[in-house]
Amino acid sequence: ILSLMTERILVVDGAMGTMIQTYELGEKDYRGERFKDFAYDLKGNNDLLTITQPKIIADIHRGYLEAGCDIIETNTFNSTAISQSDYHLENLVYELNFEGAKLARKLCDEFTSLTPNQPRLVAGSLGPTNRTASLSPDVNNPGIRHISFEELVTAYTEQISALAAGGVDLFLIETVFDTLNCKAAIFAIDEFNKNRDQAIPVMISGTITDQSGRTLSGQTTEAFWISISHTKHLLSVGLNCALGGRQMRPFVETLANIAPIAVSVYPNAGLPNEFGQYDEGPAEFASIVEDFMQAGFINVIGGCCGTTPEHLKAVVEVAKRQKPRVPPKNEPLLRLSGLEPLIVTPLINFVNIGERTNVSGSRKFAKLIASNDLDSALKIAADQVENGAQAIDINLDEGMIDSVAMMKSFVNLLASEPDISRVPFMIDSSKWEVIEAGLKCLQGKGIVNSISLKEGEEAFKAQASRILQYGAAVVVMAFDEKGQ
Repeated sequence: ILSLMTERILVVDGAMGTMIQTYELGEKDYRGERFKDFAYDLKGNNDLLTITQPKIIADIHRGYLEAGCDIIETNTFNSTAISQSDYHLENLVYELNFEGAKLARKLCDEFTSLTPNQPRLVAGSLGPTNRTASLSPDVNNPGIRHISFEELVTAYTEQISALAAGGVDLFLIETVFDTLNCKAAIFAIDEFNKNRDQAIPVMISGTITDQSGRTLSGQTTEAFWISISHTKHLLSVGLNCALGGRQMRPFVETLANIAPIAVSVYPNAGLPNEFGQYDEGPAEFASIVEDFMQAGFINVIGGCCGTTPEHLKAVVEVAKRQKPRVPPKNEPLLRLSGLEPLIVTPLINFVNIGERTNVSGSRKFAKLIASNDLDSALKIAADQVENGAQAIDINLDEGMIDSVAMMKSFVNLLASEPDISRVPFMIDSSKWEVIEAGLKCLQGKGIVNSISLKEGEEAFKAQASRILQYGAAVVVMAFDEKGQ
């Protein structure tokens, strides 16, 4: 796949959801014969159509393949137990993903046999779920979450196992509106690939929700890239959905300037009109994305909401005339992120790390934590950032409290304050379980303080490997079994 990306611009398919809408399906169509007596409504569960209306899904896939697309996404955007719980179909997750992958695989193999010089690839679609791990669903309780990192990892593990069994060529983590959800998917894929002879590579596509240039969970485009750049076997990073190509252009340019790997983009067919429809026709859409190609921004192009096989056919034609982007070579600098990036260059003499949110560094903070006065403790964190801290150190190793639970609660609370969470967090503890609890709450790329060789080389390597999986940097203390 990497070789193909250097030869030409690859084309991903277009929309699935808005294509399904054109069939004007009713409740009976979604149910099919198998679910005709099911106790709950199923209309709107597009992923279920792989089982109840496989011909419709196959026809949509075939339309994009006939248009000349290189990569076809499985109809599994919402095929996790988390999303399927809305329809009481959690028990169907494995089947939805396996059948979705198998259907796309069969069609791609059929078209590859007709055009052996253009292999058609199956991308296993992993959507963001309908929950967010970084944001509270309750404005009156900013520290609460309705989904945990562990629950997301479990859900994604079930999904990717079935997609792999169905024969996908790659995983596509797409429409990322919360980078912590994405990091859970990355973690699950990394664990899954450990047990395979040949790893399944990954594409990641985020969503910038408006012209502020941020994801729904508040990250800038560059902070998003830094947060997911640790991903093993990463083929590309890109953007999709929410915006049309014209609105998306500056953020695609940002990614193109900083990502040392392939960049993908698949915009909507413009912005929806007052009826929720997309007015950008194939010629106009193709002209907009050709501008991305001419500017040298992209390696992979496709379409999202409102695009059709006709849109993608026009895109295929313009892609034939353009060359793929050549990724830049980045300097090996320390790149961290909260909601915003922090890049440690030689021009920075030192990095200010606020230590007042450390029970060992502030008696006042220690008393507030011991009395569970987290609102006042939050004020200390806010003051540090306002006074110039470029990162904040969080240490809650207090003998009289449950440090694991407190780390989770306090970091979640900090994450709810954009003025604080714009900077990276340093998770500081002498206890591994406390460090891990903190890392599971960070959507950005933070720092672990610290690990050492005090417990031996094997324990050190295990912890270092885990920190990499969570996408954090690390302070290594100069200790071994014999001391400093």
